[in-house]
Amino acid sequence: MSGFRTGLGRARGLGASKHGVGHFIAERGTGAALLLLSFWLIPFALAAARGGYVAAREMLGSPVNSALAILTLVVGLYHAMMGVRVIVEDYIERRSTKAILLLLNALIGWGAAAMGTVALLKLTFGSGS
Repeated sequence: MSGFRTGLGRARGLGASKHGVGHFIAERGTGAALLLLSFWLIPFALAAARGGYVAAREMLGSPVNSALAILTLVVGLYHAMMGVRVIVEDYIERRSTKAILLLLNALIGWGAAAMGTVALLKLTFGSGS
């Protein structure tokens, strides 16, 4: 099907960037991980909501619960970042706007993951007020 490409495109080697399959698999993998993690998250969140802050802090004292909470946070934010990236890449045409939005997506996503992880660890280990 290379007959549909322009001469300039063939000369420059333009075409698929070869990252689509990896991105597709990562989206499906994080989606599946979130589905599995939701079997832990929903009962945990309901129990924590019934018991309040003290109960949530006590439940996060368990290393398994703490690790699963951090994993859910990081995987969820990464999955959301990939989704926003696809939307920006598909619907924003100006290169400068696209670059700024992709940078903001990464900064906000990884910043939220870092702050959320620190907050969960602080609840887990009970340091500070």
